[in-house]
Amino acid sequence: MAPSKKSSLAKSADYCVIEAPFGRLGILTEIVDGSLMLSKVDYLSANTPLSPPQNQLAKEVAKQCKAYFKDPHFQFDLPMKQLGTAHQQKVWKRIREIPLGQSRTYGEVAKAIRSGPRAVGTACGANPYPLITPCHRVLSAQGIGGFMKENIPGLYREIKTWLLRHEGVL
Repeated sequence: MAPSKKSSLAKSADYCVIEAPFGRLGILTEIVDGSLMLSKVDYLSANTPLSPPQNQLAKEVAKQCKAYFKDPHFQFDLPMKQLGTAHQQKVWKRIREIPLGQSRTYGEVAKAIRSGPRAVGTACGANPYPLITPCHRVLSAQGIGGFMKENIPGLYREIKTWLLRHEGVL
């Protein structure tokens, strides 16, 4: 008897929730073209139930995240699913080039890639790999700015502030 589509999908994707100093991280891994890849990282509140990693890649992502939480100089090395539009990928590439302990404004990133600050902000909000592609290093010209599509004080701004302090920006 052939496996059902639902059971195949259940085996091809795994979502776990791990502890983070600012709450929780959700980690989605899935099979992409025959290879296990990271396909999403979510910032979650501290009251989100924990769910341990079930596959080797999810365990490795959790291990690398914990290493970063101990030492902001830690460099992630993970297989990630290619996502996003050409413009989003251009923004995310530029953001990964911002050195640890530094920040850029949305306008500076926009100028560097010949785009607009709002388009850069929109791409940051769509980032599937926050922490790894450090959109928290992109600030408003008037202050900390928004984060993860949230432009008011709240969970995501608190996480952005924690990350910037952890990296020595604030």
